[in-house]
Amino acid sequence: MLETVGLDPLEERVYRFLVTAAEADVTDLAGELGLDVAAAEAALRSMEARGLVRQAVPEPAAPAERRFTAVAPDIVLGARLLRQQQSLDWARREVEQLAEEHRGNARRRDADRLVEVLPNRIAMREQLEHLQENAREEVLCFCRGRAIVMHATENDEELDALRRGVVYRVIYERDLLEEPGMQANVAYGVKLGESARALPRLPVRLMVVDREVGLMPLVRHAGMSEPTAALIRGGELLEVLIALFDSYWDRATPLRIAEDGALTEGTHPCPLNSDDLYLLSLLVAGVPDKSIASQLGLSQRTVQRRLSHIMELAGAQTRMQLAWHAARERWL
Repeated sequence: MLETVGLDPLEERVYRFLVTAAEADVTDLAGELGLDVAAAEAALRSMEARGLVRQAVPEPAAPAERRFTAVAPDIVLGARLLRQQQSLDWARREVEQLAEEHRGNARRRDADRLVEVLPNRIAMREQLEHLQENAREEVLCFCRGRAIVMHATENDEELDALRRGVVYRVIYERDLLEEPGMQANVAYGVKLGESARALPRLPVRLMVVDREVGLMPLVRHAGMSEPTAALIRGGELLEVLIALFDSYWDRATPLRIAEDGALTEGTHPCPLNSDDLYLLSLLVAGVPDKSIASQLGLSQRTVQRRLSHIMELAGAQTRMQLAWHAARERWL
């Protein structure tokens, strides 16, 4: 059991005996453990040299009177375990780095490692479930109408992932939102934290998990034949798909929950009054604070205070973020 800290089976028996007995001489030790005196003497000398035991009497009158005691386990064995743990941590990091280099080189040598073709509905559904069950941070989705593998209302894996904190950003085709049960399903997901948007049309069905792996069907309409899909692991192709998602996300209309619990499409009502809207329009137009203050008959300090209030309402940290938020929410 203690071989991991450098004790062979005999030395472990000797050490455990000395921990229990507090101290013993060579003869007592040999008798208790059923050893000959020479073997007990050799084990004690080896362990003494490595700092595992020490003599209880520093300078005995005769060799036969030498008595030994165990050095405290947390001192001698704990330090060895810590050094081994540090060595293991270093080795683990080296192995992970080597494995990543190997995967990268393998992907460059073999395109099949980047793209795997899933041949049928069963394989596609298994991957959809597996990817979401193992998602750690983020899932991006294009959801189109007329499901070919799994209807959105069957996707319990998303609900489980949302509950454990995974971020979902989903764009729905409007035709899909007209299907029975979909609006209630999307509303429930939004209540759990899903960020949902809508567009009239989407180019493909798509799921990207943790920006590491994507799943995309290879046919637009399956018909009577078995659908196929591409499982994409890293590489430029996945980067293109993520960029495609981001471009559609910026154009999509947010889906929100109304006060009566129904799903609504559109932006939040503008919280600004007409004076603040005018101030914001001047800012977005690039008018300097000094000129804004002059036009509005205010001090620059007042202009800056009102802009800070507007930024707080928008949840913006910078003026650039404020302008982006105002454009997205159609405040102007």
